[in-house]
Amino acid sequence: MTFNIPDFAGIHALIFDVDRIPYLIIAILLSMVVGMVTGPRDGNANPMIWIWIDKIFGALGDKLDRKERKKADLMFRGFIIMAVAVLLFGVLGEICKMLAVEYAYYGLTHAVLVSLALSGGGVWFVLLRLYFALEKKEDIKKGAFYGIARTSRINLNSTDDYGITRVGMTLAARSFDKGVVAPSLWYLIGGFPAMFVYAAVAALAWRFGKDGFTKGFGAVPLAIEKLLGIVPMMITTLLFSAASVITPVANITKTVFSWVKSGAPYEQGGHPVTALAWALNITLGGPAKDLNASVIKSEWVGPKGATAKVDHKHLKLGIYMNVMAHLLLIAALLGAYLWGSAFSG
Repeated sequence: MTFNIPDFAGIHALIFDVDRIPYLIIAILLSMVVGMVTGPRDGNANPMIWIWIDKIFGALGDKLDRKERKKADLMFRGFIIMAVAVLLFGVLGEICKMLAVEYAYYGLTHAVLVSLALSGGGVWFVLLRLYFALEKKEDIKKGAFYGIARTSRINLNSTDDYGITRVGMTLAARSFDKGVVAPSLWYLIGGFPAMFVYAAVAALAWRFGKDGFTKGFGAVPLAIEKLLGIVPMMITTLLFSAASVITPVANITKTVFSWVKSGAPYEQGGHPVTALAWALNITLGGPAKDLNASVIKSEWVGPKGATAKVDHKHLKLGIYMNVMAHLLLIAALLGAYLWGSAFSG
């Protein structure tokens, strides 16, 4: 009797390119360091591609997104904008692919171009600024709130300090999911074109999706992003759950229990936000308004009886979990690279 040894190298090749992992790790580290040093661009801590999408399509989309129009008309308009964005950034991805080869500079160019689709230290910057403002009760709240508002697209004037902190906590989970894990996975699978296309769709969902409360214009980007983001969201949930093991006062049992509980809808952060709420025994979500004055009736998420009075101490733990999740992702990528290299060698 003979046993066939699985072709692990072949399996890796079918899923993703192991040789891309070192560039991705450098890009993640680069986004972490640069974001923390320079802070977000114009208060927006999202990936650079999201900022470009906002500048290119934001004003035009706001003009096309007329509430008095029929839903089908708005959906068609949103689809056209998404199609143009996907084409544009798909081509940009191909250009970056060529630039990474033509101007390698020992792989640094490659890593820098990958970092365009990633968030990281910029999110920590705005969250830490909010934390210090809330902790010290100083008159820097306006500046601290600006970064959170621009990045989350929530009008913080419509809520109190507890609500603002809940927005910051939710941002800690969502930015890691949509701005780090998802683009990283699509980069490993399809290189620059796949990563840039995903980032463009995610940016349109962020800009026009209104957390699922769109009248129609953001419906198509939301649906496509959900299709592309459901598997990365599961990975994010696992990383946040693992991070809860090494986070002070976090409850891993409740975190795991949250996997099978109803929580935040996908459009409002899904399982990562739910896991964060359950791990720290707090309630996240709640109604607010976005920067276009649309009402966002987010679900309340968390264990029964958990407090919604989330303060700076909870925010500190949320930031800690976000940082730990980043480090665990890097560790997982290193492990995957060593494992894949061993079998391919």
